[in-house]
Amino acid sequence: MEREDQMDAIQELKESCRREDCPAWEAEPMSRHTTFRIGGPADLFLRPRTARQAAQITALARQMGIPMLFLGRGSNLLVSDEGFRGAVITLEDAVGEGPQTLKDGLVSCPAGVSLTALCRFAAGQGLSGLEFAYGIPGSLGGGVFMNAGAYGGELGQVVGRVRFWDPQGGERTLERADLAFSYRHSWFSEHADCLITEVELTLFPGNPDSITSRMEEHLRARREKQPLDYPSAGSTFKRPARAYASQLIDSCGLKGLRVGGAMVSEKHAGFLINYDHATCADVKALVEQVRRIVLERTGYLLECEIKFV
Repeated sequence: MEREDQMDAIQELKESCRREDCPAWEAEPMSRHTTFRIGGPADLFLRPRTARQAAQITALARQMGIPMLFLGRGSNLLVSDEGFRGAVITLEDAVGEGPQTLKDGLVSCPAGVSLTALCRFAAGQGLSGLEFAYGIPGSLGGGVFMNAGAYGGELGQVVGRVRFWDPQGGERTLERADLAFSYRHSWFSEHADCLITEVELTLFPGNPDSITSRMEEHLRARREKQPLDYPSAGSTFKRPARAYASQLIDSCGLKGLRVGGAMVSEKHAGFLINYDHATCADVKALVEQVRRIVLERTGYLLECEIKFV
């Protein structure tokens, strides 16, 4: 589609959103919506009020040939300095009443709910199994997409089933056995054009005070070990076989290495941070420099965990 035709389609989609009472903004800076605080403007930024409204708008955008980007909390994302040519859609406002307990430790939760809020809800209900996720700065949907994890736990261990809309506009459900969970991977990794709307999690009874204590312990560890005072996308690289990315980077003496405003954290070598008004180009150049040096000196080729848009 020619750029002029695409912008005409964007205007038509924006008008449709206005009629459907779906908030929409043109030329919205993506730096406002990513934890890296990096990214140029999206042609159109949409915040539907319900999952069904999101599905309808997505279907319309596809009919118009408008590229779509589904955004969680922007915590594992590096957006181009030029922005995104198409429509970005987030389910942050489409959370209804939030998480709900069903029966026997089963919790149903809208995909747009933050992992931190979900962990607090589970703790309040005396349900264990999510302590590892406390403090992960992402949404449940985004966490399922990449099988987010920490401290020996992964979402794939507690997800029972996932509801989503496929590219053909059909509402579908997949059970855990069909979701192909592995390290930082799920079925959705190869089906990024599907919109995750709701997740059921299988948790187990526990003492609320003990659950909260473990959550706070994990949060203290994050604050002590991770550079949370700077914007970042979390761990930049996946854990290689029989090694740790941060240890490899540290062993190469790369802490503090800078390209423009991007820097390898001096606190945790696995984090590349936005130290001083970094651009996407700065981060990409630093990523490649780190990968090259680590490969030359250790033989390990690091694989990025963050998604580039």
